[in-house]
Amino acid sequence: MKELRAACADVAERAWYVQIDREQIPLYAISLPVDDEPWPSEPGDAGPHPTGGPKEQVCAYWVTLDAINFGSGWFPTLQKRKGRSGYYTVAAGVREWFERHGHWSAAQLQKLDADVVARALGQDPHHQLMRLFAHSLRDLGAQLQERHGGKFTALVESADGSAVELAMHLGEWDCFNDVSRYDELEVPFYKRAQIAAADLARAGMAQFRDLDELTMFADNLVPHVLRMDGLLRFDPELVARIDRGELIIHGSREEVEIRACALHAVELIVMARPRTCAAQIDQLLWVRGQQPLYKNAPRHRCRCAAY
Repeated sequence: MKELRAACADVAERAWYVQIDREQIPLYAISLPVDDEPWPSEPGDAGPHPTGGPKEQVCAYWVTLDAINFGSGWFPTLQKRKGRSGYYTVAAGVREWFERHGHWSAAQLQKLDADVVARALGQDPHHQLMRLFAHSLRDLGAQLQERHGGKFTALVESADGSAVELAMHLGEWDCFNDVSRYDELEVPFYKRAQIAAADLARAGMAQFRDLDELTMFADNLVPHVLRMDGLLRFDPELVARIDRGELIIHGSREEVEIRACALHAVELIVMARPRTCAAQIDQLLWVRGQQPLYKNAPRHRCRCAAY
């Protein structure tokens, strides 16, 4: 993850559209309630995730969910469950399908189409996101079969106790790939690959020695929280575009800056707050972002398979 951290620091130095208010970092870092628990909990009963079950099935749930943990740019167009966000709507659909039918095997994943995915998630099969989900899941099945004998637990065990190793391994697969370019820089965000490692650790499915080496999981919510909290300053015209609901193009200069500057800001927060790590700060800010203050304000929307 050193390459990612270095690239984001470089982007932050060059950025046109997004600036970090570095003077606020020390006080903001101290104000965060990071000592309450190592992994801040999801708000109320909003989390639809399984709390137990056979290890293979729980690992399958998290890896499968994170293979389709994208589409925030389409979430306003989904048929959301009452009181659920787009992410929680998808997560609840996966969990309930697995409870009724068992998890999708590697062989089943390779045969999935948009109709089956839509039926599992309670969505319109003609929605573009269902086709993208099916494509990602078919690749997951193929990679799992070819590299790990079709076993999710074998995938987790192949990392040999390293969250970074697992994230880098997943990041090589099309279903988890997430690399952007900024001028001559390559920025390997690997958002979903990294969060898969963190999710497996939080679920007790893996014991990783290097969780603190993961970065922030660069999406559109944590940057939004940091902007609302005053740590990130966006160009006024960019703010106006976001407020109008205009889609921000994936890979554009402003979109890469939003993700990279947020990631670097979290690194600065970690430096200012000893005994914390980026994944912990990310979770705390993501949970904070579920509050109405943040949910009711427009955040940037980007239709891509990265987040």
